[in-house]
This record gives sequence, C-alpha cells and structure tokens, in this order.
Amino acid sequence: MTDLANAVRGEASLRVAGEMLVLRPSFQALVAAESELGPLFALVERAAEGKLGIGEMVGLFWHCLRECPEGVTRERLGEAVVEAGLAAMTPVLRVLLRQILAGK
Repeated sequence: MTDLANAVRGEASLRVAGEMLVLRPSFQALVAAESELGPLFALVERAAEGKLGIGEMVGLFWHCLRECPEGVTRERLGEAVVEAGLAAMTPVLRVLLRQILAGK
C-alpha cells in the first residue's frame, strides 16, 4: 500500500501501529458509514458543533480505509486515535468532512 494520500480524491492519512493508512471517502465507504452512524449531514453538523463522539470519528475513519493492513483492527484504530489525540486527528477529520460536503 502506498503511504501517500491523494488530496485531489479527498483522501487523508494517519499512522496506526507503524502503518500509514489512507482514508478515502468513496461512495461505498460513505454509504457504509451512513448506515452505521446515521445521515452524513447530521454527522457534519455534530462535528461543526463539537458534538461528534470519538466512536463516530473512528467509525467514519474505519469505513473510509482504502486498505486495511493485516493486524489493524477497528479497536486498534480507535486506540491510535486516542494515542495521537483529538488535535492530531482534527485535520484528518476535516479532510473527510470537506469531501463529504464538497465532493469532487
């Protein structure tokens, strides 16, 4: 897997367990996220109001994974988010939310 996120596609990246993961908010990924987390507009609104839960953020990240390396679980992804801190995850979240709102 490549370490590079493609900004033109609205991709973002983060490091988990020594692996650089690329998040791509594809149609399929967003449908899966919406199925679990509820309407995406409501998710964006909660994020804008500072009311997005960490579980929701991890859920969105999980569904948007372009590829999932062996050994990286959703739980490990959540632990990596907590280890990095919300300040470090905000730019990643912002890229995904911008893509949800603006599209390509």
